[in-house]
This record gives sequence, structure tokens and C-alpha cells, in this order.
Amino acid sequence: MSTTIQSRARRALMLPIVVAGVIPLLLLWATNSLNPLWGTTFPINVIILIAGVGAICAGLYLITVTVRLFTSVGQGTLAPWDATKHLVVEGVYRYVRNPMHTGVFSILLGEALLTGSLAIAIMWAVTVLLHLFYIPLSEERGLEERFGEEYRVYKQHVPRWIPRRDAWLPPQS
Repeated sequence: MSTTIQSRARRALMLPIVVAGVIPLLLLWATNSLNPLWGTTFPINVIILIAGVGAICAGLYLITVTVRLFTSVGQGTLAPWDATKHLVVEGVYRYVRNPMHTGVFSILLGEALLTGSLAIAIMWAVTVLLHLFYIPLSEERGLEERFGEEYRVYKQHVPRWIPRRDAWLPPQS
């Protein structure tokens, strides 16, 4: 991996690390609300443990794949000051338009499940709600301005949040 791509990957990871890592840790510290697995007992605690670990693993996978695609194919990052130069419609982006956001949501949900923190659970809910408005009102408009018809076609075929069953194949140019 070239130095430029490695540098972009590090910058691209900063925002999800802050949102899904630093802020939840600060919330746990500030609220002293650690209640592992919500204080449940067997077998519910095992179910919560599996769901929490699964959600975090899925989120980490989505973030890792997304950052790789943004830096290599898109030649940029998710940050507005180093935005991608090319519309990314490969890999997970053929199934869902916002895998990075879905990854962060998944990690926050997993953290809330594992820590039993009401503060992190509320953060997860607020983050999801804010993105329900932010994505269509800001991010999608910006992408339409930058990528035009290519993005509009993509948007017609690939859902925002719930993945397609099969990969969408963009029209050949």
C-alpha cells in the first residue's frame, strides 16, 4: 500500500474511531454507567454477549472495507476536506449506499449491549435519528452535485440502509 493511501486510510479512520470509540469511552467515564450485559443472567446474558460481539465485529468489518474502498477506488476519505474523487460503487457499495454509517451504528449498538450503558444506548439512538435526516438532506445532495447522473442512477438502484439481496452492477460506460 502506498504512503498516500496509508495516510488517507489513517485520516479516514479518525472520525469513526472518535464516534464509535472515544465518545462512548468518555460517556462511560462521565456517567459511570457500566453495567455489563445489562446485569442479566444466563441464558439472556449469553444472547446479549453474542449479539454485542457480533454487532461490533460486523461494524468493524464494514468500516475496514469502506475505508479501503474510499482510499483505493475513491482516492479520498469520508472527511469533507479530503472527499473522494470518484464515486465508489464496488464491494459493499453494490449492496448498500451507506456502509460506513451502518458500521458505526453497529459498533455503537454492540457497545451498548456489552456495557449495559444507557448513555451509549441513547447515543446510538440519537446518532441513527440524526443520520436519518443528515444523509438525505446534506450528504446525498452533495453527492448529486459532485457526481451528477452517475450518483442518481446509483441511488435509484442501491438502498440507503437496508442492503439489497444481490449486488447491483453499474451500467458499463
